[in-house]
Amino acid sequence: MIAIWALLAYITSIIVWNAVLKRNIGEAMIVGLLVSVAFAGAHAPAVLVESVSEAMQEQVTYAAIAFVVASHLMGRTPLLTRLIDILNSMLGRVRGGPVYTSILGGGAFASIAHIGAAVTAAVGSITVPWMKRSGVSPAMSATVVAGCAGMGITFPFSGTMFILVGSAGVSQLMSAEEIVIPLLVAGLWCLLYRLVAAFIIVRRHGIQAMDPADLRPARQTFRAGWTSLLLLVAIAVPVLLTLGPTGRALAGWAGVDVADSVSLVVWIPVLLVGLVAYLGRDVLPKRPAQWWSLLGSSAPRIGVVGVTIVGAFSASEALAALGLPAQLSSLLGRIDAPLWLLALAVGVLVVAVAIPLTGSATMAAIGPVAVATLVGAGVPAPVAASAVLVFASTEGASPPSAAPIYVASGIAGVDPAKTFKPLIGYFCLPILAIGVLITLGVLPV
Repeated sequence: MIAIWALLAYITSIIVWNAVLKRNIGEAMIVGLLVSVAFAGAHAPAVLVESVSEAMQEQVTYAAIAFVVASHLMGRTPLLTRLIDILNSMLGRVRGGPVYTSILGGGAFASIAHIGAAVTAAVGSITVPWMKRSGVSPAMSATVVAGCAGMGITFPFSGTMFILVGSAGVSQLMSAEEIVIPLLVAGLWCLLYRLVAAFIIVRRHGIQAMDPADLRPARQTFRAGWTSLLLLVAIAVPVLLTLGPTGRALAGWAGVDVADSVSLVVWIPVLLVGLVAYLGRDVLPKRPAQWWSLLGSSAPRIGVVGVTIVGAFSASEALAALGLPAQLSSLLGRIDAPLWLLALAVGVLVVAVAIPLTGSATMAAIGPVAVATLVGAGVPAPVAASAVLVFASTEGASPPSAAPIYVASGIAGVDPAKTFKPLIGYFCLPILAIGVLITLGVLPV
């Protein structure tokens, strides 16, 4: 059980270094990586090199840094201000309007894209600055957006869903078609809860509607800033190329799976930076030296985000190399308890695995065993699979390793550690509870 001890030591060391010793999260992630790698003994140097090498090739590592640059550039142009003025003119009179819009937008995009980091990036690039403008703190703005990331797992037809239902253990218990409706209903329960959480956040943090003095007529704001709406093209184009009828038509014409060739995580920030540079060309630098200075001023934020996310992914690789998936699967198979306690234990273990791993990796590692454990206790297979996917959906809101946290924090310009506590309280633990209630039949699917 060395990998399980390594996981516990990894989480503990990060909490101590960041929360107790008050050091920054970048340092904490490096310490956590070194602690987890140490459990490899004589093989530690090789595991460390391999883990860091794999982490440096992760697309999300690039995306997190790219969005820091994109938000930094947008802050030097009037584009985002004009876009927020348009949004405020339409919804600014509603108390907490940007928060509710972020939740609903996250749900809508997640039902299409299913990729947590892409959901966070696409929705957060618009709603995080809007929330901040409306008086929401940077930490809470990042929390709300990161808390929506996991919804992609709880809606059909995510890659994570197919990894689970296509596994040998689960495919023997049910067909892929049997989970579609239960998972859709489970996803709607999770979305409903997030709207409740938004209501609580708005009231608890005293978030108000925009001051009428700051609101301008929609016709006026649209006339002044309609070009800023072109920023949405950075989201629309990759989505249309890869998903829906246009994505299928293009894949049929090209003879390849376009979704595998066009990465949403990569191309959304690429197009966003390009559009910002073009639309803001009147106020952005003209000379290479000026561009160098402008990009250099974003280095502190890039450094923290980059080091943190590389540390998180490296630790994930190291724990996998130590055999974490197999050891947790073995632990799950030993559980013999009443259904409510069994559901809670399975949920906690899935959530624990989803801390260092992605939802897809979590399902590949212990998903089949988790489903089989619940089915053995009398839970219908589609219900059990839906609940396990709900448990895994916490990967977007599980500190300290979830990639969406660092994407959202990079956009908000806030220390990721400031989102950890509210993410656990508002999203991680409640979503765990929803999965347990689905398993018990209290929330029907």
